[in-house]
Amino acid sequence: MLNSKTRWMMTESDQHKISELANELKVPPLVAKLLINRDLVDVEEARNFLFDTGDSFHDPYLFEDMKKATERINKAIENGERILVYGDYDADGVSSTSVLMTVLRDLGAEVEFYIPNRFSEGYGPNEGAFRWAKEEGFTLIITVDTGISAVNEAKLAKELEIDLIITDHHEPGPELPPAFALIHPKVEGTTYPFGELAGVGVAFKLAHALYGELPVHLLDLAAIGTIADLVPLRGENRLLAKRGIAQLRVSNRLGIKALCRIANAQQQEITEESIGFMIAPRINAVGRLGDADPAVDLMLTEDADEAKALAEEIDSLNKERQAIVSQMTEEAVEMVENDFPLYDNSVLVIGKEGWNPGVVGIVASRLVDKFYRPTIVLSFDSEKGTAKGSARSIAGFDLFKNLSTCRDILPHFGGHPMAAGMTLQLDDVAQFRNRLNELASTELTEDDFIPVTQLDASVTVDEISVESIEKLQLLAPFGMHNPKPKWIIDNVSIEHYKKIGSAQNHLKLVLADKGVQLDGVGFGLGELADHMTPFSNASVIGELSINEWNNRKKPQVFLQDVKIDHWQLFDVRGIKQVHKWNGLVPDENKITICFNPATLEKLSLGKDEVMLLEDGSSLEGLATDKASLVLLDLPTSKPILEELLKKGQPHRIYAHFFQEEDHFFSTMPTREHFKWYYGFLTKRGSFDLNKHGDDLAKYKGWSKETIDFMSQVFFDLKFVTIVNGFISLNPEKTKKDLSESLTYQKKQQQYEIENELLYSSYQELKTWFNERIEESVTIEEEVKAWT
Repeated sequence: MLNSKTRWMMTESDQHKISELANELKVPPLVAKLLINRDLVDVEEARNFLFDTGDSFHDPYLFEDMKKATERINKAIENGERILVYGDYDADGVSSTSVLMTVLRDLGAEVEFYIPNRFSEGYGPNEGAFRWAKEEGFTLIITVDTGISAVNEAKLAKELEIDLIITDHHEPGPELPPAFALIHPKVEGTTYPFGELAGVGVAFKLAHALYGELPVHLLDLAAIGTIADLVPLRGENRLLAKRGIAQLRVSNRLGIKALCRIANAQQQEITEESIGFMIAPRINAVGRLGDADPAVDLMLTEDADEAKALAEEIDSLNKERQAIVSQMTEEAVEMVENDFPLYDNSVLVIGKEGWNPGVVGIVASRLVDKFYRPTIVLSFDSEKGTAKGSARSIAGFDLFKNLSTCRDILPHFGGHPMAAGMTLQLDDVAQFRNRLNELASTELTEDDFIPVTQLDASVTVDEISVESIEKLQLLAPFGMHNPKPKWIIDNVSIEHYKKIGSAQNHLKLVLADKGVQLDGVGFGLGELADHMTPFSNASVIGELSINEWNNRKKPQVFLQDVKIDHWQLFDVRGIKQVHKWNGLVPDENKITICFNPATLEKLSLGKDEVMLLEDGSSLEGLATDKASLVLLDLPTSKPILEELLKKGQPHRIYAHFFQEEDHFFSTMPTREHFKWYYGFLTKRGSFDLNKHGDDLAKYKGWSKETIDFMSQVFFDLKFVTIVNGFISLNPEKTKKDLSESLTYQKKQQQYEIENELLYSSYQELKTWFNERIEESVTIEEEVKAWT
């Protein structure tokens, strides 16, 4: 038995609908399964999703204040007014700022951008920045990817006689800022048909309206912000991402080219993964450690040397960010384990003086991955008396909704159901923690704390081919609400498995079903090899991919989890380093059995960790159901082991079967041996075993142990007497069978036990256990039926 690391959740698909959709669209069943499981059941809707037929961008003037905003911007350009683009320091904010700066410059505006410093100013518009703008002569401020919560700052702008246009996508609060124009896809009363745009998506719509036509040359920036901000890749976001990736592959933007080179990413092969794991983290790193201005400068520069220098600076900052995150994560994990035990904390709220506030969100994500709890990581500033942090959540706990109940102690916060940022007073942190945990206690159950892996569909090995996997790319780009497909391959044979990698921390296996094989690789799953056994059937989950080597393409699965539902036999016979394999046995419900007290000393094991079962020992109260059963040595008789197996069906059996003396490979005398030896004693009358036993054994080609064994059998049967090593026939003749000797019986038993348990093949031993375990289960089921 090998338990999965997460709960596997999968929606069953209608096979008739799968076949129907596959035939209509001329796609493999794998693709049809995904479409149906993503609620794309209608043929035309599915066709549009796959092939972009009929999809188009919405009219930007469907935003209620778009006309008002464009008229004010055009007026400012005509009058030569100074315009300030006020952005945010993450990848969405940087790309949003770059989009609006590009269109305004193209239209001849006198424009500059301003991104607040995360450390000295915090998130969003602030009074100091607005007053600076007034002093610098700016008469129009346009926010991008921020501003929906800036109620006080909007009032200040009015006082300063600065017109404020807010473009944002974050969740609106109960009070909207009194801005000159508000362009937001979610505010109450809006008629815009798609409410899930990222900040850059909203900025792109404003650019569309200002240009009067779709700004194709800005799609590369729109794709970066859309994918980096983890908005749902459906509807208009899918168009922005898909067409934006195509634009990125051919973009002449010098900053993009420089960033691809420094990240070792092939520009012409950019995908959503390139953006999510190579480009966006580097852009984000700038604002996490300092001013985000260099990231915007990189996107806007038209100088190749400047682009190269900025890309190198940004890459260096990203490496620094990685080191900081690693150290903070280590400290945070230690803090949780020592100070905030999981049994007392449904929501983790931790913080420390000096933690970099720019990376607390990444650390929060790491803690969610490790502990699977909604997590808030705070950076404490004792001088200001404040705590600034980021939150990440799990399914079932809406961060924005629950943080909204704490508005009285959260002067600044914003975000989404799964991620948020906030600032609060240090004195309020304990209360904040308590209130969130009280809310979680009513909303989350024990099952909610078990990580969930959402699976798209079940697939058989023979359905997986290079062609079918290539067709899956029709659903790309993958992201939120259109995740990269995760498949379950159910109940297939593991033909081969091994650890790979220099640190032996990865897993390689070969799955087989119906005569078809499939390679699987699990990065970081090497330890699972210690919990797998030959001839096992397993269920695996993972992502399908194509392995190309020497111009040959083969399908493979990138493993994410493995589950074995049947009991397993771990054959550790003959492995002398007991402590090495014994340390791999799961501690939960582990039962270690020893049949011979001498074994404990031989294996250097303590009595407190072992259950001693000698002949005649009572098994009352012992339950082996679902246990990891460790059998250290051979039983003295089969019945005691068979009785043990009736105490429940173990999940695992570790068979070591230590035996100091081998009976199987010593001579088991036949009746002819005994007949000759008896005749020999008849002729001699008596014989000195101590003095001449070795000579007799050598003469006959037997072992001395064989001579001693036959002598003891004759003694048991009272055929002889043995005094001080002298063996003599009894004058009184008795007739008994050899099997009546206890010594003979014991030898025969041990011979059979060794033959069946110690020197059998793996498959023979597995069959031996299977027969007895199945018999035990059958008896249990019959008893339940009777009662």
